[in-house]
Amino acid sequence: MKGRTIALDHIDGREAAALMVDGKLHDFIIAPSDKCPLPGSIYRAVCDKPLKGQGGMMMRSCDGPLFFRQAKGLSPGQAMFVQVTGFSEPGKAPTVTSKLLFKSRYAIVTPGAPGLNISRRIKDDDERDRLIVIAKDQMDGCDMGLILRSAAEGASDEGIAEDISAMRDLALDVMANTVDGDSACLLPGDGPHLIAWREWSDPADVENHSGSFADAGVLDALDHMSRPAQSLAGGGHIYVEPTRALVAVDVNTGKDHSPAAALKTNLAAVEALPRHLRVFGLGGQITIDFAPLAKKDRRQVETALRSAFRDDPIETSLVGWTPLGNFELQRKRERAPLDLSS
Repeated sequence: MKGRTIALDHIDGREAAALMVDGKLHDFIIAPSDKCPLPGSIYRAVCDKPLKGQGGMMMRSCDGPLFFRQAKGLSPGQAMFVQVTGFSEPGKAPTVTSKLLFKSRYAIVTPGAPGLNISRRIKDDDERDRLIVIAKDQMDGCDMGLILRSAAEGASDEGIAEDISAMRDLALDVMANTVDGDSACLLPGDGPHLIAWREWSDPADVENHSGSFADAGVLDALDHMSRPAQSLAGGGHIYVEPTRALVAVDVNTGKDHSPAAALKTNLAAVEALPRHLRVFGLGGQITIDFAPLAKKDRRQVETALRSAFRDDPIETSLVGWTPLGNFELQRKRERAPLDLSS
């Protein structure tokens, strides 16, 4: 099936969204299985106790404990606005930041960070000028900052203006709350369906009826990708296995024993890895055990890794090679993990 299809449905009662591209599952987002603060949620939280060894501060919120990385200048009992940055590891409190972002399809409003900025991906000078005019008109008299995202390129003036206006008004409403007081959720984070609208902005057919996952082939794709070994072009395999401490990735050449087999298989694994991590919501520390690779070929594999993750929506840092010849990544936990057994 050619083209792009966005399917909005539920799995085991959990809201989920899938993006199919040319018949292949390209991206998948699912709500967490337990009640926890969603990324993007904004709280009025109260400082509880500093963690001296980590330099952070535990905070109280109406939805449970939160972790703020910088305790300098804070004292127990102090209230402040914070925003959840991602999902936490099991048994740990979600990490929060005091740098709030109000994010929509075209616009990000940034309280406390004034200025108008256009995504660097938008290169055309005339287009950038057009967007600046719209941004200045909508943010006139507002001391908050604004970032126009790459999705704004080519969008209608009216659509962009409405998006900026909605985020500006939402930010003003939230920031109008008093900082002092009991903990409270001032803005819940977006669910999968809203994230899909916000992030998957390229033209696509949208299916939002019950059973759309089955009709679009999403369930079959998830079942296939849940198998331990995923076949790669050329006959090799990649295994992606999440553990409590990290995500382990193993690459092998299978039955191909030709001189170029290792490099060819490793490059195929690099191309396949970002999609697998997206679909299953995997983050944190990721260690890749590549097929035996000559040191002279490491640069080519690392270049391929940078290219593969360049357009991935989840922030991923390429840490580098270990003494044992593995490669380490650090990936932000922006997605709820999808249990491989589900």
